[in-house]
Order: sequence, then structure tokens, then C-alpha cells
Amino acid sequence: MSALFDKFHDEFIYTLAAFIFLIVFRFILTTAANKVGKRSNINLARVQLMVRYINFLVFFLAIFVLLLVWGVQVRDVTLVFSSVFAVIGIGLFAVWSILSNITSGVIMFFSFPYKIGDEIKIHDKDFPVIAIIEDIKAFQIHLRTSEGELITYPNNLILQKAVSLVKKDAFIDSPDEGKDAL
Repeated sequence: MSALFDKFHDEFIYTLAAFIFLIVFRFILTTAANKVGKRSNINLARVQLMVRYINFLVFFLAIFVLLLVWGVQVRDVTLVFSSVFAVIGIGLFAVWSILSNITSGVIMFFSFPYKIGDEIKIHDKDFPVIAIIEDIKAFQIHLRTSEGELITYPNNLILQKAVSLVKKDAFIDSPDEGKDAL
């Protein structure tokens, strides 16, 4: 065991340093996502979704850094990563809307002006919608109409359409609601 440590002493040190750096990097990114979520009053489930994306990013960075630390040549690593991403890109080309909806979900996390509970109107000439935002997921937004109908609207479409706020916090109809229960 001692011979192994002596032979790969520098690699072990660099691996430890890389793990410490990546843990700190992950902590900074998740703290920033949590602060943005708290400051913008974003639903906890959406914040947790962003944290999953951050974990995914840090995982791939860890693999990349560890391959470099343990002696794999940069051109070999870039060849493998570019090949993997090319295959993934070609495979996902047929389902580009999934990537579009995930990207839209990330954009909506940071800059969507409407929150869960707001009643909105989507200005679509073919299918106008007036509904309350029930939930915002990674791929779609759940809307509940006044008739009780549940509509799942893709995230990429909600960013392409004009949307207006009809009523803020429409779940609470009046300020006196709930006082009778006390």
C-alpha cells in the first residue's frame, strides 16, 4: 500500500484538491440557487430541480478533472467527451423539445415573473387560456381553469407567448378567507 501511495503521491494530492474544489464550487452554486429561490419566493420543488442540475454539472466536471489528474491526455478526454456529446446530440435531435422545455424551465426559474397561485392569461389566438398556475415543473407548467380543467402547458411555449397577470395569488380569493376557522 505504501508503494502505491509513493508511486501516485501527486495524483492522490491533486485528486483530494479537486474534490475539495468541486465540493466548494457545488456549495457556492447551490447556495446561490437557494438565495435566488428565497429572494424571488420560488417554490421549493423548483429550487431542488436547479440543485439537481447543479449536481449533474459538478459530476461531469469531476469526471473530467479526475481523468486529467490521473494522466489521461487532454486530447483523449476531449475526444471522448465530444464523441459522447455528439451521440447524445444526435440521439436527442429527434426529441429536441425535451431539451427546449428543460432550458425554458431553467430560464423560468431565474426570470419568470409569475408564481404558483397567480391567475394568468396566455394570449394565444388559437387557444387562449385563463387559468391559475398550479405547479411549475421541469417540462411543463400546470394550469387550472375556473371550470376545474387541468392544462399542462409546455415551458417553451409559455416563453414564446404573451402572458399577462389577471390576479396575484388567486388561490386566496379574499383577505377574510380562513378567518372563520379560527
